[in-house]
Order: sequence, then C-alpha cells, then structure tokens
Amino acid sequence: MTETVNFDLTVNGKAYSCDVEPRKTLVDTIREDCGLTGTHIGCEHGVCGSCTVLLDGKPIRSCLMFAVQAQGKEIRTVESLSEDGELSLLQQAFMEHHALQCGFCTPGFLMLLTGALEDNPELTEEEIVSLVSSNLCRCTGYRGIVNATRSVVEQMRVIEVTR
Repeated sequence: MTETVNFDLTVNGKAYSCDVEPRKTLVDTIREDCGLTGTHIGCEHGVCGSCTVLLDGKPIRSCLMFAVQAQGKEIRTVESLSEDGELSLLQQAFMEHHALQCGFCTPGFLMLLTGALEDNPELTEEEIVSLVSSNLCRCTGYRGIVNATRSVVEQMRVIEVTR
C-alpha cells in the first residue's frame, strides 16, 4: 500500500484538503485533486512552461515541484486571472493581438507574464522577448505574445497616469 500525505493547499485564494502520495507533482495535484484543469501538462521536464503557475507571486514550473512542497504557499493558476467574468488586461490583449492559436501553451504564458508584470509593470520589449523565450509555443511565432504584453505595459502606464 502506498503512503499518502494529507495537507492543505491554497489555490486562487481557496483552501483545498489534499491526500496524495508525497511524490505527486503540483501540476497533477492542481488538476486532479483541486479540479482546476487550466494549468496544462506538457513536457513534464520543466522545459515547455505549459504548467507555469504563480507560487507566492513568482512563476514556477509546477511539473518540477512536489505538491507537498507548496503547503503554506499561495498558488495562483490561470483560473484566477478573470474576475466576475471579465478577462484580465493580459487575457484581453492576447485575444486582440492574436497571441494564441491552439491555446495549449496559453495558460503558461499568461501566468509567466502576469507574474512578470506584477513584479515590473514597466517591462521593456527586450525583457518581454527574453521572458517569452523561456516558454515553448509551436503555433504563434511569439510576435503576437510580445505585442500583447507590450500593449498591456502601455495600458498600465495610461492607467497609472490617470490615477
């Protein structure tokens, strides 16, 4: 019989009681035990970025972390981005700039860039290009993703000026 560990995870502000094997990854736990399937499983080696979530505000590859390591941390998934049915600025920009095609990699990009924009709302194009090069996309060619992110930086500047 396989030993399991019972612990609580906080995902998108909600507490989940989990009873999993100690070796179960965070991405599998988010999807299977929390029922949040927006985070995708890609390469399972930390290369593609499809499983990117925010852990205490920082982007991480959830396929490389055991779920038990996230106890006591705040996890945010792509499901946290829209509020009251309204898309976030970044989600809206992805639509407007055709930054997605098949959509498989999109949740990972959204979480990577959300974390980066929250950390530095004045990202330069060079920084954006460097960031998006850490995730893999087979469809878009990345230009739409860069343009969408640049437009959010510009929108955030306008919002800040009008405050």
